[in-house]
Amino acid sequence: MPTNFDEIIPRRGTSCLKYDFAAERGYPEDVLPFWVADMDFRTAQPIIDELTRRVQHGIFGYTDPGPDYRAALSRWMTEQHGYTPAAGSLVMTPGVVFALAMAVQSFTAPGDAILIQQPVYYPFGAIIRENDRQLVNCPLALRDGHYEIDFVKFEQCIVKSNVKLFLLCNPHNPVGRVFTREELSTLATICLQHHVLIVADEIHHDFVRPGFRHTTLASLSADIAQHTITCTAPSKTFNLAGLQCSNIFIENPTLRQKFRRTIDRAGYSQPNALGLFAAQAAYEKGLPWLTELRAYLEENLARTKEFLARELPRVTLIEPEGTYLLWLDFRAYDLSAKALDDLIVHKAKLWLDSGHIFGADGEGFERLNIACPWQTLERGLEQLAAALRPLA
Repeated sequence: MPTNFDEIIPRRGTSCLKYDFAAERGYPEDVLPFWVADMDFRTAQPIIDELTRRVQHGIFGYTDPGPDYRAALSRWMTEQHGYTPAAGSLVMTPGVVFALAMAVQSFTAPGDAILIQQPVYYPFGAIIRENDRQLVNCPLALRDGHYEIDFVKFEQCIVKSNVKLFLLCNPHNPVGRVFTREELSTLATICLQHHVLIVADEIHHDFVRPGFRHTTLASLSADIAQHTITCTAPSKTFNLAGLQCSNIFIENPTLRQKFRRTIDRAGYSQPNALGLFAAQAAYEKGLPWLTELRAYLEENLARTKEFLARELPRVTLIEPEGTYLLWLDFRAYDLSAKALDDLIVHKAKLWLDSGHIFGADGEGFERLNIACPWQTLERGLEQLAAALRPLA
């Protein structure tokens, strides 16, 4: 049966971070949320069926990924991304952000420089700062509505600050870039030349728009794979974030051992049992649902572009190549970051992710999650238009 992505599923009162914690985070209770990157869609029915079966079994003891899980994951990576992880390379973590923190602790020391490309997913910067490392920003360059990498500046940043680690976000959150094979090869070559380890956050890899293709960094060459930690998860793809199950691939055995030891020191061992069962069902039976979802998200994007062109022509959409997150440019209104936030929260009654939290390069922008029924998204856009109309 086709999935009805137009169905409105009430989420308030379910201890839902997206809807139930506005007041605790300093927002009005009645804001309509489009901030955190989870979806307002019920996950694929085969996943629900598998979870139901496991719950009815009634025992939730310690669980580890067995051969069937590893085989399903390997098939998914091979068939969907052209990358077959090396045998034994899998390390499971409760989330990609946790894995990023473990990588920072495993492969750098306090005071070491870590490079990121802002505006970028804000936990990147938080992890660097909270672990007493030096944040080095080599911002993406916005040229004619398209974000690009300044490779000369990238290498200069590495050399000047003696960078030890590079946190790559691809597909990029929030700007929506899906870096080309050539771009990734150039980045990796520079990093290898200067002995910079790469941690690739590829959690959005299953959301790439028609005409674009995601390249797993570790698939570029055996040498690059030996210097890369690849972070993936079914959480974004199948709306399973709360089940805390991520797949980290580390082909270099020495790096993998260091990474595992850091996880051991943190006290984490077996993954969430239900997360493991859900992930396996997703990789084995979730593709038809995902195919429908991608088509629905394309419709939401097309409708959003039409709405912006008609009602909010001064808001510029950075054309996304991947993810279900839109990066909107409000700089034509010449508002401070505080004034823009105030307008969106208190006049439009919306909860978006403010651009400045992604770094200074994100000021004047807002991130909008379109993974929800069109009725919900249209309501949010109409509230935004009503709030901005007096400024036109």
